[in-house]
Order: sequence, then structure tokens, then C-alpha cells
Amino acid sequence: MSRESESGLPIEPVYGPDALAGWEPAEKLGEPGRYPFTRGVYPSMYTGRPWTMRQYAGFGTATESNARYKQLIASGTMGLSVAFDLPTQMGHDSDAPLAHGEVGKVGVAIDSVDDMRVLF
Repeated sequence: MSRESESGLPIEPVYGPDALAGWEPAEKLGEPGRYPFTRGVYPSMYTGRPWTMRQYAGFGTATESNARYKQLIASGTMGLSVAFDLPTQMGHDSDAPLAHGEVGKVGVAIDSVDDMRVLF
């Protein structure tokens, strides 16, 4: 008894060797770290290269966030993901009426390229 995926493709309860008839592993599966990257983007994947644990951070101004990023890196953080405030995510400047009350609240406020330079 098979069922369907959300895309309408049939899903069998069990697959055996006959399900791979005509399928060429060298062409479709590839080697790790090589096109089509079915087996991962790195040859040894994460057995030889650990995942980057990223800290999601950002608040207030670019200057305040930059100081926080430096503190996190000094404490051993191996990667950062920038948290932008809602007005920045929506493409509004901090002085826009729609940004009132949201600037720097849940992320860093970025209004210009100069702010980005300060951030990093």
C-alpha cells in the first residue's frame, strides 16, 4: 500500500534493489564534496570539519553590536549571525514613522552602508 508525498509522488512502504533499476549511482549520487553534492558539500562532511556553532546577536546601534561581537569572539564564539531589527528587515530607516518603537529592539538598526562598516 503506497501513499503520496505533498508533491503527489508515490511513497512505497519499503524500497528494495528493484527500485533502483536503471539508476546510475556514479551519475546521480556522486562522491562526497563533488557535484551533485548529494552526499554533502565537504569530502569528509562534519567528521573532519565540525559544524560552526553560530551566535545570533545584534541590538541597539552598529557600535553597540560591534562591541558585543568582539566580546563573543574573544569568548570563543566561532561564528556570528547578525540579528537585524524589524525596521531594517522591512527596509525602513530608523527615523521612519513606521519604525517608531521598534528601532534596535530585537536586533541591530542599520540605516546606511556606513552603519554596516561600523558593524563589522
